[in-house]
Amino acid sequence: MPFDSAPLDSVPLRVVIAEDSVLLREGLTRLLTDRGLAVVGAVEDGAALLALVDELAASPSGAPDVVVADVRMPPTHTDEGVRACIALRERHPGVGTLVLSQYVEERYASELLAGSTRGVGYLLKDRVAEVREFVDAVARVAAGGTALDPEVVAQLLGRSRKRDVLADLTPREREVLSLMAEGRSNAAVARQLVVSDGAVEKHVSNIFSKLGLGQSPQDHRRVLAVLTYLNS
Repeated sequence: MPFDSAPLDSVPLRVVIAEDSVLLREGLTRLLTDRGLAVVGAVEDGAALLALVDELAASPSGAPDVVVADVRMPPTHTDEGVRACIALRERHPGVGTLVLSQYVEERYASELLAGSTRGVGYLLKDRVAEVREFVDAVARVAAGGTALDPEVVAQLLGRSRKRDVLADLTPREREVLSLMAEGRSNAAVARQLVVSDGAVEKHVSNIFSKLGLGQSPQDHRRVLAVLTYLNS
């Protein structure tokens, strides 16, 4: 899935980096700075990330536009980065969150994407080497868009899906799914399309059925439906 171009505004995007590796932290800072972004802070763990964003949000300059964080950080090097980003989305919903991972961790990706895909990204660290695409992804997430690594999409959707699974959707159902991909709730979709909440709920139910997304405690159907749309 190609990354869309996301031109930077004249005012530099303000970025906070959370990465425990000094070399990678300094490398990301240099890379983004050289491309015209403003790195306003760099920390090494989730707790420091939350504290820094809270501090910036309370300052005259305001919260950063986007956070770039490693999935695994001290003290346990498991899911601190994801947990911090989930907390940030609750405390500062206007701040984009882009998570970097050494390899695809489906559970963490699903947790990060649950609820809304607006202003969120999940990329493999190898993508950093593709500088233009990486910077475009940072800018897109900062602007409220989505940046998902093709490998993340492939694993979450299952590699066996070959046909155009959206072909069975009606034009209205595609429109509803498109708005879902923008992170809109059912109520917001209803307002946008000038229809009742009940009508949207019926469309969403039909979308889940046609995409083969049955009820499952392990899967978030709304996230999987959006990923299907983004991958099509």
